[in-house]
Amino acid sequence: MKTRLTLFFSLLIAIMACTNPELKKQSSAQKDVTPTDTIIKNPKDTAITIAAVGDMMLGSSYPDSTSLPPDSALNSFKPALENLRKADIAFGNLEGVLLDTGAPVGYKLRFKHKGYLFRMPVKYGEVFKDAGFNILSVGNNHSNDFDLAGRKSTIKVLDSLGIHTAGFKSHPSKTFTKDGVKYGFCAFSPNGQTVSLLGIAAAKQLISNLKANNDIVIVSFHGGGEGTDHEHVPDSTETFKGENRGNLRLFSHAAIDAGADVILGHGPHVVRAMELYKKRLIAYSMGNFVTYKGVSVSGICGLAPLLKLHINKKGEFLGGQIVSYRQGHDKGLQADPLNRAALRIKALTEADFIRPGLSISPSGQITPSVIN
Repeated sequence: MKTRLTLFFSLLIAIMACTNPELKKQSSAQKDVTPTDTIIKNPKDTAITIAAVGDMMLGSSYPDSTSLPPDSALNSFKPALENLRKADIAFGNLEGVLLDTGAPVGYKLRFKHKGYLFRMPVKYGEVFKDAGFNILSVGNNHSNDFDLAGRKSTIKVLDSLGIHTAGFKSHPSKTFTKDGVKYGFCAFSPNGQTVSLLGIAAAKQLISNLKANNDIVIVSFHGGGEGTDHEHVPDSTETFKGENRGNLRLFSHAAIDAGADVILGHGPHVVRAMELYKKRLIAYSMGNFVTYKGVSVSGICGLAPLLKLHINKKGEFLGGQIVSYRQGHDKGLQADPLNRAALRIKALTEADFIRPGLSISPSGQITPSVIN
């Protein structure tokens, strides 16, 4: 009889649990959890995504408006907006200044072609902001085209838009925090009024100081010879038109030794090889990206890669993708289904480095190949 009563009450409790969700939940919790249970979850080391492009110049209002795009540059980045806006960090080189009026610096007037002096209207700063750029290098050979007025206006505009800028002697670096990650950013070139690419000891000190106070240090350089004869990365100092344009292998390795986590190069107006050094990525030149008039985009100069890089919070390269675009002065930036930028970077990487430390697939996928 006692056994039957026990079975009866057990059955009654089971029926009540089925008809009362709260009772069922409590019963389950009591069954599965003991006072000594402890659940420890290790936070996942989420990858940081960097979208990086090379030279950008959205037309020039000097000497007149004929060198400005008809749409006020509003659609300049349209084909690449998704890749730029989704990245944690979107980088490019601002080739020229943001300034509405003003004369060129005196020594620049030696140029026979006035179209080589780049003065973008101030309102074009919004185009970069809308595209998703949050760091821009101003360390290049056109950032002083319009002297102090041009430099001051450029910094004022970009600061007002919340775009982090580095490269001028007056603004050698920038630090900021995004999504809990502390970033240090600095930019170098061999040109006047910029932080020198040639002073490696001083560059290492600047980078080391940034690394001491930040999680990730991003370094940009504008260097090397220019044009179709300068696709390769020599293991020596480069000279172009009598000017020292730096030893880019030496500089890049020294920068990483000092604490840099990503090296983003530009300046030759053509793409160059990539290398992995101490698990850190070096892009020796990303070529042109959006350059409306004033810059040749014929042939290989029209290759316009966008690098999507993934790094961990130690700065180590995890993988990436070269997204290939092309540009022309008539149609602007366009996606390239033939992946010509990726294929060119792949070929140059394999030609210039015996052990580049990474592999590039024909579709542009970048993977670490060895630990170095």
